[in-house]
Amino acid sequence: MKIGDLAKAVGCQPVTIRFYERKGLLGNATRTESNYRVYGLEALERLAFIRNCRALGLTLQEIARLIAIQDDAGTPCHEVNDCLDKHLADARLQMQKLKLLEKDLTWLRNRCLNPGVSAECGVLSELAAKSQIVALRTRS
Repeated sequence: MKIGDLAKAVGCQPVTIRFYERKGLLGNATRTESNYRVYGLEALERLAFIRNCRALGLTLQEIARLIAIQDDAGTPCHEVNDCLDKHLADARLQMQKLKLLEKDLTWLRNRCLNPGVSAECGVLSELAAKSQIVALRTRS
């Protein structure tokens, strides 16, 4: 199948497929005499695998590692778990940071409980001062 057909089959753009090829995540396609890329079922399956990994927020480096493990049937499964455990720890850290951000934004939003004119806006005053915001971001 041509690149447009492959892209449609997995729900992405052809430029995405070319990107994954350049990054080494997807093998190079064979070429027709007209130099069109032609892909087989293996490329479709690999691209679906990559898209599933991206949907979980895995980095290109993590995906490359999982592909290497997948391609080497003798690799112990714990290496997959190690990769996912690291990604899970990173996700938990991001969630903690987002909770702090939510708290900071709520605090900032509460600086303006009686909206008036912008010259008297508590939110704008706090943002201009910066010291309160910086103090909030560095408190943990």
